[in-house]
Amino acid sequence: MLALGAVDGRGRLTPLGREMAGLPLHPRLAHMLLRAGSTEARQLACDLAALLEERDILAAATERRGQSDLELRLGLLRQWRQQGRRGADRLGLDESACRRIEQTRRQLGQLLERRPLPRQGVVSDPAGLLALAYPERIARRSHHGRFQLASGRAARLEPEDPLAGAAYLVAARLDAGRSEGRIRLAAGLDESALRALPDLPLEQRESVTWDPASQAVLAQWEERLGAIRLSSRRLHEPPPEQVARAMLEGVRRLGLDALPWSPQAEQWRNRLLCLARWQPEAGWPEPTDAWLLEHLEDWLGPWLNGITRREQLRRLDLSAILRGLLSWQQQQALEQAAPSHLRVPSGSRKRLEYRPGAAPVLAVRLQELFGLRQTPTVCQGRVAVTLHLLSPAQRPIQVTQDLPGFWERTYQEVKKELKGRYPKHYWPDDPYQAQPTARVRPRG
Repeated sequence: MLALGAVDGRGRLTPLGREMAGLPLHPRLAHMLLRAGSTEARQLACDLAALLEERDILAAATERRGQSDLELRLGLLRQWRQQGRRGADRLGLDESACRRIEQTRRQLGQLLERRPLPRQGVVSDPAGLLALAYPERIARRSHHGRFQLASGRAARLEPEDPLAGAAYLVAARLDAGRSEGRIRLAAGLDESALRALPDLPLEQRESVTWDPASQAVLAQWEERLGAIRLSSRRLHEPPPEQVARAMLEGVRRLGLDALPWSPQAEQWRNRLLCLARWQPEAGWPEPTDAWLLEHLEDWLGPWLNGITRREQLRRLDLSAILRGLLSWQQQQALEQAAPSHLRVPSGSRKRLEYRPGAAPVLAVRLQELFGLRQTPTVCQGRVAVTLHLLSPAQRPIQVTQDLPGFWERTYQEVKKELKGRYPKHYWPDDPYQAQPTARVRPRG
């Protein structure tokens, strides 16, 4: 009612609203009748109101079934008035419906005889009159037979309907649907006629949004009628903070996989996730996917300057960005408690593989651990490393977190099996006293 001018911002009836209430019609149709701008326009509005109030005159016309055009019906109604029953039969019209419409039209005309014509906002064409009754049902074609309504809803016409290719229309009768409504009765409208409508609530604004189709930030000036974009042009220098917000929205929609996750960045995050679980009392951040998405503005936002497209995300150094989650002191503590590498007895520096919820994995050739009496640990001795002990061919021969148990119970069997395959390699009898080596045999 507010959109029709029947009530004010406080919900009180306006003078127009009181006039509308005096007509025995739906308020939408009453508004259309009262806003018609001439005697001829009022007669046309009465015809439209009667057509919408009564049964469709083409309900029985099978050859025209599926045609939604109200202007077609107006033309047929004029022919029926000239030709009577004979014309109804020839034109395939419902004679009874035509008579009811004629009766309703005359009654409406009589009610309006003493009411003055409006001084402003003259409307005299069918689509314009319907827009006075259904302003939120002004629609723009998105695809053939598919329309976007100003209200935000989607609606459709049958592909063979003559109005399916109209640039704009006003949907006067609309069936609800799960995803889109079905337009039953409408009138076509061109853009010039649309812009000539009185009191059209056009909105002009600058818009900086994420565009899923191009996977880029779209910055433009827009002219809109509700959800319908009438025109637009590109903004060449949009506000940087709005671009950053739109880009963050793009990352949310694309998901974290759109970021350039290097193995180093993945491992750094896994180390921190592990440490947060091993030391809950320390208050480490826990950068799960959900946490990272929720806090995008804090950790990723400051790094998005100049980035407007998905492919430009590849510029980011994600390892450096993630390190920003921690203070310098925390970064040093992370390196101590969850190191990226361990030095083994052979002197080699071996990479640890971290996975949340599991002990870190150290893959190392068996000969490099000779002399080591305890399983390596991280997190100040809280977590034993899972050892993947490798053959000279770098194939796993044992997975264990109990290195002394391996030396004492399993090593001699492994030695017996592998010494024949790799006779040149070092297979001492006592692994505790043997010299570790990263070579085929130890020096000297």
